[in-house]
Amino acid sequence: MKADPRGVLTGEHFIDGDHACCEGALAAGARFAAGYPITPSTEIVERFAARVPTVGGTFIQMEDELAASITLQGAVWGGAKAFTVTSGPGFSLMMEHVGYAAMTETPCVFVDVQRGGPSTGLPTLPAQADMMQARWGSHGDYAIIALCPNSPQECFDLTIKAFNLAEEFRTPVMFMMDEVVGHMTEKVVIPPADRIEIIPRKYTQKPAEEFLPYKGNGAMVPEMARTGEGYKFHVTGLTHDERGYPNMTPQIQDKLVRRLQNKIQFAADRITLCEEENLSDADVVVVSYGITSRVAQRAIDQARERGLRVGKLRLITAWPFPQERIRELAGRVKAFIVPELNLGQMALEVERAALGKAETYPLTHAGGGVHNPEDILRAIVEARR
Repeated sequence: MKADPRGVLTGEHFIDGDHACCEGALAAGARFAAGYPITPSTEIVERFAARVPTVGGTFIQMEDELAASITLQGAVWGGAKAFTVTSGPGFSLMMEHVGYAAMTETPCVFVDVQRGGPSTGLPTLPAQADMMQARWGSHGDYAIIALCPNSPQECFDLTIKAFNLAEEFRTPVMFMMDEVVGHMTEKVVIPPADRIEIIPRKYTQKPAEEFLPYKGNGAMVPEMARTGEGYKFHVTGLTHDERGYPNMTPQIQDKLVRRLQNKIQFAADRITLCEEENLSDADVVVVSYGITSRVAQRAIDQARERGLRVGKLRLITAWPFPQERIRELAGRVKAFIVPELNLGQMALEVERAALGKAETYPLTHAGGGVHNPEDILRAIVEARR
């Protein structure tokens, strides 16, 4: 393998989703990762550890996931684009530092290759049961961005998207893979570096004496400062003022946490990504994501072959949730079918957004495998009655 100076392995490759995620991170400009080995995510940082020294970066294996999830934030404040990877129990351990990254507005990426749980669960088998944890896992009020690839190609493309969103909104971004997508091997096309859109870190142009690290400057996303260039800034998980110093008043708390939410919620329409098909005439819509969307496609195709008016809405962005699109569809369809490898997590969001205008049918699966397409087809037929 020969990469260009930016570390991009241009061309066609036959690789799995974990390796494609690593290549996406390198192409996005990530030059630091910290992690602790855990199935089924380890292959991402194994490849990164081998590849990143060739482009002047660093990988550190930490003593546990707690250390990994804070080390990458130090690297970001030092000027690097950085990420960590984990699964299951490790994701749970990282939740405190997800909240810290949200509060300190540290742009970084957390990759979660989901497996069966709770606890140690099924280390080598798939699930999609971390979806609500990604949104609500850390305490307090904050918004989150979470992407769900369904192929190795999307593991490459959307990893770049995850880093771009992290930089644009100064927020941690969750990259919600699953074991099947992570270990699935398919063709991945990597374009030349000059055809890959990269959003650089937005550094302030203000002189050091005028810079306030948490002042919006007319926008909700503050600029950052380069370490070592004379700027003074203070980073704390405590409620803080525009200087970054603790301020415990209710007024500052309200101003800060509302901005943390609003900077993402007000941009939800352009952040949210969905794949849509055959929705114009649909009376039943299948809502799915990740590997389940690949299985659901077979059921949708079979239903259309029977003349059933079934549409597809695939969540590429799980958070922010596309509630306005669901609400619009609910006004003209009979039902939503929501297959997922958990006991009904994102189905709750579909039901909430539908406002009772259309029925929501969760098609649950405890993980360890994937749905049978015939079960999804059966649910489609029953929902139309």
